[in-house]
Amino acid sequence: MTRHETFPTKTIAKKDFVLATDLDGTFLGGTEQERSNFYHWIEAHRERVGLIFVTGRDPGFIRELTTKRGVPCPDYVVGDVGTTIASVDADGLMCPISPLEAEIEDAWGDAGLRVRAALKHVRGLTLQSTGFRYRVSFDLDADTFDARALDIVADMGLDSLISDDRYFDVLPKGVSKGPSLMRLLAHLSIDHKRTLVAGDTMNDLSMLNLGLPAVAVGGSEPALIDALRDADHVHLAKGIGASGIAEAILSHSLFPAS
Repeated sequence: MTRHETFPTKTIAKKDFVLATDLDGTFLGGTEQERSNFYHWIEAHRERVGLIFVTGRDPGFIRELTTKRGVPCPDYVVGDVGTTIASVDADGLMCPISPLEAEIEDAWGDAGLRVRAALKHVRGLTLQSTGFRYRVSFDLDADTFDARALDIVADMGLDSLISDDRYFDVLPKGVSKGPSLMRLLAHLSIDHKRTLVAGDTMNDLSMLNLGLPAVAVGGSEPALIDALRDADHVHLAKGIGASGIAEAILSHSLFPAS
């Protein structure tokens, strides 16, 4: 991911509907047939449908999905739990949008090595092997996790995020999926009322709480459902994964007949 955005950003703003979706458990969730049907619907309407992946996954994983596993290629990606903001070209390569990432880079600085050293011996955390530019991620063992890790991260002036009781992310202060998605939508001049945000775990809460039309798909993390139960703008879907997104598009009346 070395190239930078050099092409116009207006096309997606003109589309009738934009889906900003988490991947695991959300866009990649549901039965094979449900996913196939939904992906086919998107591809059949790409002139009218914009697609943004908002995910904890890294660029390599996303490119493999779209080039080898039949998943529709997004127009843009908010990746690495909000620490990557990039456009995507026709070959599935991501191109960082420098003006949007500058604030993230400044907020992170040289924190990577310091975080690894500070949390190296904390019980219940195992460092993930994937290297990220502006975050450090761990697998979390909920039974042995030492909650003092939260204070260690806060004392460093950084944010921590626990999701699905399995993952522990250390992020730049104030950076997560929600704020980064809002930066991208503003950059692209996308109408919030035409954007559906979709997720299923607590690391999606910051974007589901933005006030945009939203869906917590069936099978979502119970803590996420509890946090969103009184949010009128959020559809709590029965359908799992892709079928839950399709359900929410109808519920929010987001795709008008042409």
